[in-house]
Amino acid sequence: MNQFQHIVSNQGILGGKPCIKGTRISVQLILEWVAVGTTIQEILEKYPHLTYESIQEATKYNLN
Repeated sequence: MNQFQHIVSNQGILGGKPCIKGTRISVQLILEWVAVGTTIQEILEKYPHLTYESIQEATKYNLN
């Protein structure tokens, strides 16, 4: 069972990079935003179609 319900990887979307399900927003992009101090709330304000849970899950995803 996949522990990440909101993260998908599909070769036809962003070249297979992990992204938030139903979007073209990559996990890497979320991690970059968080690394520079962007809060989950700020991301939600900019992208209201995302959920708190999907962003939180992206922050826990290991890209390695």
